[in-house]
Amino acid sequence: MTAIAPSPARVRAPALLPRLVLVLAALLAALFTAAGPASAHAALTASDPKDGAVVATAPAQVTLSFSEQVAMGDDSIRVMDPQGKRVDTGELRDMCSGTTIRYGTALHSGLPDGTYTVAWQAVSADSHPVSGAFTFSIGAPSATSVALPTAQAGGGPVGIAYDIARYAAYGGFTVLVGGAAFILLCWRRGAAQRPLQKLIVRAWVTLTAATLVMLVLRTPYTGSGKFADALDLDGLKAVLETKTGASLVSRLLLLGAAALFIAVLFGTYARKTAEAAEADKPKGKQKARGADKAPGSGSGSGSGSGPGSGPDKEANDLLFGLGIGGTVVAGGIAATWALSEHASTGIQPGIAMPADILHLLAVAAWLGGLTALLVALHKVPDFEREAVRRFSRVAFASVLVLAVTGVYQSWRQVGSWSALTGTSYGQLLLVKVGLVAVLVGIAYVSRSWTARLTDAPAAKPGKIARQRDVSRETSPASVTVPEDPKRAAQLARQRAARENAREKQVRDADPARAGLRRSVLAEAGVAIALLAVTTVLTSTEPGRTAEQASGPDSAATAVPNRAIKITLPFDTGGQNGKGSVRVEVDPGRVGANSLHVWVDDPQGQPLDIPEIKVAFTLPAKDVGPLPLLPERAAPGHWSASGVQLPLAGEWRIDVTVRTSDIDQTTVQKNVKIG
Repeated sequence: MTAIAPSPARVRAPALLPRLVLVLAALLAALFTAAGPASAHAALTASDPKDGAVVATAPAQVTLSFSEQVAMGDDSIRVMDPQGKRVDTGELRDMCSGTTIRYGTALHSGLPDGTYTVAWQAVSADSHPVSGAFTFSIGAPSATSVALPTAQAGGGPVGIAYDIARYAAYGGFTVLVGGAAFILLCWRRGAAQRPLQKLIVRAWVTLTAATLVMLVLRTPYTGSGKFADALDLDGLKAVLETKTGASLVSRLLLLGAAALFIAVLFGTYARKTAEAAEADKPKGKQKARGADKAPGSGSGSGSGSGPGSGPDKEANDLLFGLGIGGTVVAGGIAATWALSEHASTGIQPGIAMPADILHLLAVAAWLGGLTALLVALHKVPDFEREAVRRFSRVAFASVLVLAVTGVYQSWRQVGSWSALTGTSYGQLLLVKVGLVAVLVGIAYVSRSWTARLTDAPAAKPGKIARQRDVSRETSPASVTVPEDPKRAAQLARQRAARENAREKQVRDADPARAGLRRSVLAEAGVAIALLAVTTVLTSTEPGRTAEQASGPDSAATAVPNRAIKITLPFDTGGQNGKGSVRVEVDPGRVGANSLHVWVDDPQGQPLDIPEIKVAFTLPAKDVGPLPLLPERAAPGHWSASGVQLPLAGEWRIDVTVRTSDIDQTTVQKNVKIG
């Protein structure tokens, strides 16, 4: 017989999801490119000798002070002479006391004059590797064959692979927890739907694989940066003894419990839910009227056997157990991040860690549930409309939790208004807030489509099923099955194509559902961008730490024969009161210097203001302040020559910026004058 091929226009699946995947892949690639290596979360606040210092006699040791606790080994601090030979003993000294975090290493005696290089590497308390290098001189500076390393710890190909695994872990957790919550809270019958089953199982696999990759790459990520070190069993053993290693192993154990949860959810629970729905079938018209309601919720479920009896009671009992167990497992997995990253360090960790767990769970319930809703709208023709309304309530509660915990976390990590605009963490946080605002706006549009969808008459699943059965019975391809296997396979593909076309026709016949699907698709795109920015935030130096590292107590380095250049953000509070001031002191040494000051607006363009004042102070010698009023050389540019700095030491530069008759502020920075 002649097979009738379906029309290509009728069977072509919507291209929205593949296009979304491509757009999101490009977005993530752009974010990876822009993010660069993971920024340090523990900052080097002081060293002895100081960076660029010239000491008269050889010191007995080199010490480093940090803004927060770090993990260091015997090889974490290396001191090299001008020829590149190590001159330290290789033994780490723990000199921490109270809130002072200080480590050091002893030097060999009798070191000759010259310039020495100090290179250090550690792991901050929030699991991120940090590193740096500086020089000091004995007697007088000299030439050195040692080049200061430019690569940051946690960078390179290993750092990129580790960051990809971190992104995948966050994404897998969000979809796993949010998808399961969507089924239990919004659409119980979804447990038997293959598209949702595939979505949640793939999320579990993604999270498990990403966790294993992070565990294996932890040694090279915090150490040499070479993939070969991933096979170092001693390094893996050392990782397992760290807080991060323990968190990753705990996550793997909890994922084992999550696998059992998934098996029960898609096995026993899906079967009991189907049995409860089957028990309602003899109800006839009453069943048809309750078709839009999930089994076990309201008057549309469980009424066939009476409350508290039959398959519906068993399904409800399973629902209760899965809800409790799933909450415990999800909270435990979220805690593996809270116990090893930002929340576990800094101020108020006892409050920050529970808040971080709630924040992660709320993100998962909202964004992961949104993903499950999109899949259901796209793949399930007889998707229950009441589930959309339930998810709307879950999303609203999640946003409230996110708002409360997000404000607290922002205050804790940023610390000041200046850090909000003057640090990378603060700027990324503003981007995140903007994306949340856009997402809430799109969600408002989705709510209007939800109202139209739930108010419109629902399609009856039984009728749709009967239509499918009739179409199969009347299909020419189903009348005769050819003996040729190739021909049979071809007809099977054609039948599948026709079935997909019919399902698409059912979906697209409902304008409210189509509008909601487009709106949710837009939400999903913004949500994944939001998740990507959030993941970048976890590898960015918090604003408090960044300001501490660049504040008045931290001095800019004086390099021989090179001008001192610093940049300071300012905010006078008035109109056009924000910007940055760039100061250059040339040659940056004792005696006469030239001074240049540039003032830029937030866009980096010259900002012409009424007045700039500069003062130099040497607190250690009680010298100053030495006031200076530079002359205006061009719009946004002031200069002065013959600026006398009589003594070497750590000078404080105070720059007073006046943007109007009443709006002015003073910013300052310490610099070393040699």
